[in-house]
Order: sequence, then C-alpha cells, then structure tokens
Amino acid sequence: MTAAALAMLVGCDFSSAPTRRKPIVLAIGNAAGGRVQLTRLEKVDSLSAFAEWLRLPQAWIAGFDFPFGLPRELVEHLGWPTDWRDCMRHYAGLTRPQIRETFAAYCDARPVGAKFAHRRFDKLAGSSPSMKWVNPPVAYMLHAAIPLLLQAGVDIPGLHPGDPQRIALEAYPGLLARELIARRSYKSDERARQTPERLIARKDLVTALEQGRTRLGLRLKLTHAQHDALIEDASGDSLDAVLCLMQAAWAAQKGAPRYGLPEHLDPLEGWIVSA
Repeated sequence: MTAAALAMLVGCDFSSAPTRRKPIVLAIGNAAGGRVQLTRLEKVDSLSAFAEWLRLPQAWIAGFDFPFGLPRELVEHLGWPTDWRDCMRHYAGLTRPQIRETFAAYCDARPVGAKFAHRRFDKLAGSSPSMKWVNPPVAYMLHAAIPLLLQAGVDIPGLHPGDPQRIALEAYPGLLARELIARRSYKSDERARQTPERLIARKDLVTALEQGRTRLGLRLKLTHAQHDALIEDASGDSLDAVLCLMQAAWAAQKGAPRYGLPEHLDPLEGWIVSA
C-alpha cells in the first residue's frame, strides 16, 4: 500500500473568521476502487482549533478552499518578495486594513474591466482573484490560513516542502460544482436567499457526485443520513467541503510528488488541484 492510499482524505471549507454559527467544515473520508467514502463532517469554530487540528500527528491529503498564493503581476508591481515563503511572511505581517488599502490602491490605478490581477489559472478554474477582499474575501482567507499551514510544517507541493505525511493542496469547490450543475446557485448564508431552486440544485449536485459524473472519475459514497445532511445545509458549507474532498481524492490517486499538479505551475502563485 502506498502512503497516499493509507492517508486520510480531507476537504476543507474555510472561514477566515470562524464562529459556532459559521465554522470551518472538514469533510473526512477515504477512497478505494474509484469510490470516495465520506466518513464524517467535523466543524471547527476557531482559528486556534484549526491550527491544532493541522498539527495533529496523523497522515492526510487535504484540499483546502482558500488561495495558496497571490498573482505574480501584483507581487512584482508592489515590489514584494517573489520567493513564495518570503512573500507569505511579508503578507502575514500586514494587517487587514493595510491589505485592503494596498489592494484598493492597485485596483484604483487600473482600467475598468481589469481592476484585479489574476493568477495564471483563475480563468481556467473560474476562481476569484486571490487579491479580492470582498465577496468573497479570499485575500483575508489567504492571510489567515497560510501562516497556520507554515507553522504546522505541512507539505505544500509545488510551493514549500514539509512533512510528507500531511499534504496540503489548494482546492476550489466551484470548479467541480460548475462541471456538474453549470452556473446554478446552490447555496447562500442569507436565510431569505435559501430558496427551493437552490435546494434542488444541491440535490442535483449530490446525485451527480454519487453517480460519478465528473472528469475526476470518482463516485461519492454516502449514508442516507449524510446524503440528507448535505442537501439540508443551505449554506452549502458541508457540500463545499465534500467537493474539496473529491479533489483531494483525485490528487491522492495521482500521488507524490506532484499530486496531479502541472510541472509548469508558477512557484509563487501555486495551482488549484484538478484545474
């Protein structure tokens, strides 16, 4: 058995300011024979508890729903270090207001329709630019999460070597969701927007995952209770964690050292697994 085959698989729906009401959600599972079994959902309601979880002595391959890097174009324009670890250390040393002011000034100086700098794969993955500080605030997610990965000493393929038993990969649930239900919205944190249409979209998404209708070539295996729980979570956080779990399972199949990441990825920007 390879280390990848023995490792626990994890999908993480991240929040940069987790609470009991809006926790970080971890979908824990394993894979065999093209089937991904969800074993449980764990909820983590503080960044300190998330940091503790990362440091636990257990083997895992995980897909995390937050950006692992900033656009090279932005970093070079600002004169920040272009070595990934040095850049992340510099970024971690800024406050959120400083990040917002710096990125807003960059955007203000750019033409309409091209305000944000993008990483090379953003268009391919349909992902938000990692410098966005609102809707969704992925710049703050990166700011909160990457220092915790570095402190925990995990391995970040393509960007930073660490403990080969704990493999951290950037995942993006929207990439897989769009493949299965196109641009239909399936979630909202606002009760007023938790509509029957979004409920039906979640049902269709879960059914498609169970039937293995993705290019990943994997089928999701759920109990009846898990199936219902994913559909009933109108925030979509549980389902997003499971979508990241599927991407982690695909990466585990590809195996070390690259876990399906392309040879040509930018060592400053990183890459979304399976993009």
